[in-house]
Amino acid sequence: MTAKPEITPRDKRIQSGGHKDADPDRASTVTRDGHRIGEPASLCRRRRFVPRSEFAAMSRTAPEISLTAFRADQDAVIRSALPRD
Repeated sequence: MTAKPEITPRDKRIQSGGHKDADPDRASTVTRDGHRIGEPASLCRRRRFVPRSEFAAMSRTAPEISLTAFRADQDAVIRSALPRD
C-alpha cells in the first residue's frame, strides 16, 4: 500500500482543488502543522445510464400519485415563491 500524499491548507488554496480534479480516485491527506486533519472526498457522483427496462422495473413498485394533486402542490409552491404586487 502506498502512502497518501499530504496536502497543506496553503497548498489547497494555491491549487484551488486542482489536485482532486486531476485524478478523482487518488486519495490524499490534509495536514496542518504536520498533523493530519482530514481526507477530502468528492461529493460528485458520476451519472449512470439506466436502461429503460431497469427504470420500468423499478417504477412498478413506486406508489401511485394523483397527477392533479401533484400539479396543485407545484402551483402552490410557485405561487408562494413569486413576489406579490
